[in-house]
Amino acid sequence: MRFACLGSGSEGNGLLVEAGATRVLIDCGFGIRDTVARLARIGVAPETITAIIVTHEHSDHVGGVAAFAARYDTPVWLTFGTLSTVAERFAGLPAVYGFDTHDAFAIDAIEVRPFPVPHDAREPVQFVCSDGQWRLGVLTDLGVSTLHVEASLSGCDALVLECNHDCGMLANGHYPYALKQRIAGRFGHLDNEAAGGLLSRLDNSKLKHVFAAHLSQHNNVPDLARAALATALGCSIDWIGIADQHDGFGWREFV
Repeated sequence: MRFACLGSGSEGNGLLVEAGATRVLIDCGFGIRDTVARLARIGVAPETITAIIVTHEHSDHVGGVAAFAARYDTPVWLTFGTLSTVAERFAGLPAVYGFDTHDAFAIDAIEVRPFPVPHDAREPVQFVCSDGQWRLGVLTDLGVSTLHVEASLSGCDALVLECNHDCGMLANGHYPYALKQRIAGRFGHLDNEAAGGLLSRLDNSKLKHVFAAHLSQHNNVPDLARAALATALGCSIDWIGIADQHDGFGWREFV
């Protein structure tokens, strides 16, 4: 199994997981032309995507799903709550499947285990993907951690973990007060220190890759995110990867 990021942040998100001939795209928040170009960077043709799985209905995660699925006949999986918010946009797509937030399901060679998260959406989830040997945990939008979130991610071989903002930069930045409250709230986004705290409470004995994701372009910088996660793991900051908004990151494999 291997994984790559098409881009991560408020302008669009997409993470590709591959096991054998199965390719599952987690979210698609980019326009179709941009998505195709980002896939080409990692050597993937759009018609080879097996399915898209959706975390929640915010436009930076779901904005490109309907157009992509319609053009390439790609099945889409999402929670019933999320589906209720996008039903009109998704009408007429070739295959749309709802799932329960606690029920695992298989897409060919990849097992997908969703878990619910606190975020300001109808029924948001994040995912652990596995090929039976390796486990990738993805956590990009939540306001606070929970025991269930941590139990779901514990023991993973790789993590893509939200480090949205630095608390000081957010507090002293130019955003309106209401937006600052929303971002920092229980249903907003995880700050660097909270992400580090979450990471420190997991079983990290199998970790081979860790990426900081969904970084704010105005309220964070990569080195602060790296430092928070590196402190939690007791490792060099150079070992922590960044899921960049524009470039994402290339293929990472498990060895």
